[in-house]
This record gives sequence, C-alpha cells and structure tokens, in this order.
Amino acid sequence: MHFALLRFPSMDPVAFWLGPLPIRWYGLAYAAGLLAGWQYVKRLVATSRFWPGATAPFSAEKVDDLLLYMVAGVVVGGRLGDVLLWDTSRFAEHPIEILQVWRGGMSFHGGFIGCVLAIALFCRLHRAPLLTVFDLASAATPIGLFLGRIANFINGELWGKPSTVPWAMIFPAPDAGGVPRHPSQLYEAGLEGIVLFLLCWWLVYRRGALKKPGLVAGVFTAGYGLARIVSEHFREPDVSSVVSSTLVSTGTLYSLPMVAVGVAMILAAEWHTRRAAT
Repeated sequence: MHFALLRFPSMDPVAFWLGPLPIRWYGLAYAAGLLAGWQYVKRLVATSRFWPGATAPFSAEKVDDLLLYMVAGVVVGGRLGDVLLWDTSRFAEHPIEILQVWRGGMSFHGGFIGCVLAIALFCRLHRAPLLTVFDLASAATPIGLFLGRIANFINGELWGKPSTVPWAMIFPAPDAGGVPRHPSQLYEAGLEGIVLFLLCWWLVYRRGALKKPGLVAGVFTAGYGLARIVSEHFREPDVSSVVSSTLVSTGTLYSLPMVAVGVAMILAAEWHTRRAAT
C-alpha cells in the first residue's frame, strides 16, 4: 500500500534552444562539472599549505591544459564505454547514434578509463607527477558526478527498482512500466557526488592528503566503487550490457575492480609516506 507517492517533476530534457540547436540539461551538466572542477583544481594548486615545501608540483596555468585533456578523456572514454560495455546491441543496429553524444549515454567506467589515459598523457607531455594529478582530478570529479546524476533524473532515465517507499516515483518512460520506483539517480547523486566530495575535501583540507601522492585518488576510486555498489541495490539492473551475472548487477561487476585498485592505492600511498619519513 502506498501511503504517499511523489509525482515525478517532469522537465524538458532540453534546457533551451540556440536557433535549431537544442541545448540539453545532460550536456550542460557535463560542461558545468568540468568547469567547476577546473576552478576547484586551480584553487587547490594555488594553495601553498597543501603541498610539501609549500610549493605546488606545477603552476595553476597548466590546469588549463589539463582541462582539455580531461574533456577529451570524459567524452571519448565515456561514450566508448557506453557503446562497448553497456548498450552494444543498440549501437550495432544504429551505429550513427554513437556520434550523437548530445542525446545522452555516457558510461562512468568508460569515462574513468578515458580520464586515466588522458591524465597519463598530460603528465608525460608536461612532466607532471602522475599520482598528484590523479589526486587533483579525483578531488574534483564528484562535482561532475553529482551534476550528471541530477541530469539523469531530469531525463527520467536510469531509474530504480519498483518500490513501496513513500518517496517512490512513477517515471514517464514506457519502459519504466508505470509503477512506483526508487529515484535511484538521486541516491547516486548523494553518494557519488555529495558524500564523496565531502570525504575528499576533508582529506585535502583537514588531513593534508595531497602530501601523500595517490591517497586521494585511492579513496575516490574505492569510494566510488562502494557508492555504486550500494546504489545498485536500488537501481534497475541493465539488461543490454556486455557482461552480466545472475548473482550481482553489471554495475557491481564493473565497480568491484575499482574498490580493489583504490584500496591498493591507499595502502601504497601510506607505505611510501612512512618509508619517506624514516
């Protein structure tokens, strides 16, 4: 029995039009996340107390170059991840849709791999310390994750499992079946966005974590994996992915390696810090 049921706040996925060109909330979320993250990283680089010897490993101006690499990594990696990991059958039938990024369809796991490769290239060309750049990017990434999940909610996509909780919503998409469901996009926005950002912020501002290369990146990687695994309990399982299991969801399978890698990075960062202190 449903004692209460929230009405889905139906919104036009198109925020506004520039002539014949639709500007969608999904694209605006990615753009805003990247720009906000860029400004946040510049602030971290410019704050001397965060760095050993009160000197950042590279100038704030190089963060502008890093942004370009990150954009390429997010867009290319996120789209290819969606094509290769999640919705292969649909794109095989309609390959032209691979290029239609503005319509949505970005995989975090693919975007994560794309960003790792983009950062590695940036560090090689600019002679920047790899783990430190990973730390900076990781501290800022939850901003984009939060905005991206809000955009998923606005689009009425990636909804949750059927539920009788008072805040369940009926999503308008025909595939949602017209039944009340968890607004799992908002759960993910809270866990992957707000909680993870605050955790990384606390590590940077209160624990001096940027002086331990790899620590923030490890916490983010493991933290995202755990947040996604928790959210998967409420999210409707994806049925079109390449990898599937009857025991756990595909999102969980893709996130488990992130937890393992993140924990390994945390342990390595602490070990190197102790070794340097002796």
